[in-house]
Amino acid sequence: MIPAAFEYHRPQGLPEALHLLTEHGDGARALAGGHSLIPVMKLRMSAISHLVDLQDIADLRGITVGSTIRIGAMTTQAELINHAGLATAAPILREAALQIADPQVRNLGTVGGNVANGDPANDMPGLMQCLDATFTLAGPKGSREVRARDFYESAYVTARAEDELLVAISFAAPAGGYAYEKQKRKIGDYATAAAAVQLQASGGRVTQASIAMTNLSDTPVYSAAAGAALVRTACDQSAIKAAVAAMLGDINPVADNRGPVDFKRHVAGIILGRAITRAFSRT
Repeated sequence: MIPAAFEYHRPQGLPEALHLLTEHGDGARALAGGHSLIPVMKLRMSAISHLVDLQDIADLRGITVGSTIRIGAMTTQAELINHAGLATAAPILREAALQIADPQVRNLGTVGGNVANGDPANDMPGLMQCLDATFTLAGPKGSREVRARDFYESAYVTARAEDELLVAISFAAPAGGYAYEKQKRKIGDYATAAAAVQLQASGGRVTQASIAMTNLSDTPVYSAAAGAALVRTACDQSAIKAAVAAMLGDINPVADNRGPVDFKRHVAGIILGRAITRAFSRT
């Protein structure tokens, strides 16, 4: 289908973009990569009269790597994959980004659009919860920070106000072993279930564990209980089984074209077990 008529804006800076969003209110939408927004416009599922394209805003781009990693919201998935410093400092990001859709999508799709949209099927929200990332939001009243673990309220509903933009993502450089495991029906598809795991170990035992799941509830699921089940263990099969059981208590999948609830819960357990095993092998 063809979208309804709209006015196109291409601001050159963040203040101009925020002004446009405030001026045009409910009729305005920010455009990042467009993979979620453009289909909605084509299907006329939303009345958008002003499209604010963020492509030219330099302040929304860039990757800074240090003890804290900062990623501009308009950084593409391909840029995450190809950044050598990021691949060394936070390799789980590259591992996850390589599993998103296909090269065409990754060359345009942005990390900010992926996390800000509130789609529970997107890969980056759960990963950012695993990394305990912080989202920087800017609006007409200034900027504020929200933890990824507090950002998602329900499907497509987040802590971001309509007149705010997500401008950057930051998190402490992770240490230890990692894994992003994803099961999907075909190449390029959303996950039936996915797991992000970061582990630290000493003397053959887990000292810290962070686990988050994707597309198994109406928000990404950070499972503190699953991580706690691994701490002080040798990450053997009984510990992994306990972590999986804890995770299954935190998710709430629904039946859809990816399968019935029991199947999704089974897949979630298998995926998490694989991710934990691989992450521990990398500690």
